[in-house]
Amino acid sequence: MNKENYVKGLVSIITPCYNGERFIKETIDSVESQTYPNWEMLIIDDGSTDNSEKIVNQYVEKDSRIKLIEQKNAGSAAARNNGIRHAQGQYIALLDSDDIWLPGFLESQIRFIRQKGAVCVCSSYSRIDEQSNDILKPVMSKPIITSKDMQSIDYVGCLTGLYDQSKYGKVYLKEELNSLLDDYAFWISVIALEGVAYGNPKILAKYRVRKNSLTSKKTKLIAKHYKFYRKQLGQGKLQSAYSVAKWGVAGLLKYY
Repeated sequence: MNKENYVKGLVSIITPCYNGERFIKETIDSVESQTYPNWEMLIIDDGSTDNSEKIVNQYVEKDSRIKLIEQKNAGSAAARNNGIRHAQGQYIALLDSDDIWLPGFLESQIRFIRQKGAVCVCSSYSRIDEQSNDILKPVMSKPIITSKDMQSIDYVGCLTGLYDQSKYGKVYLKEELNSLLDDYAFWISVIALEGVAYGNPKILAKYRVRKNSLTSKKTKLIAKHYKFYRKQLGQGKLQSAYSVAKWGVAGLLKYY
């Protein structure tokens, strides 16, 4: 987490992409529609075998703020880290290649993070299906998120998180997690820097719920979560079991 040079006010948007041809255009369009113009979008093609590279290059040719970084397939954590290494901005945001920001996302979040004097903020978000139709109820952000809160539940919607690296420097994802819960671990590390993050109550983004996504298979994630709490967070057996139960209840409330 060494401090590095950065461009003040610039937002570096880190977008890993693996065979994302179906949704990547909609994601990029949502970034280009931002009312806050001072951003760079680093799209890391993680060894895609579809037309993702071709689609992204069409945007690269027209907008100098969009950059394509290519790598051999190594997973989303490695792709995000590759993007963070190249990032020049004061602010770091993680936006997946199938999610969407509303036009006022960056403007609202930049204003919010400055008002709070914080290093990390997130926001509320709605959810859409694979046809971009609104589904389920919006996920409302927790107003104040502490490090203790994050020990059981990830309260940061990854697509809404914004980190100001000007004080502590860049934070990287843990690639040893093999791209499962790596974003959760990332936000735990970020929030631990000052022990608190803040949630903007405004709905500023759209998270795409996909039928075949890892996070949609909740029952298969129980063992992974238990291992995460035990190995990554150092919780005891009983505390880990309690954390899994708490996460499970939160998931039921969130999706049902």
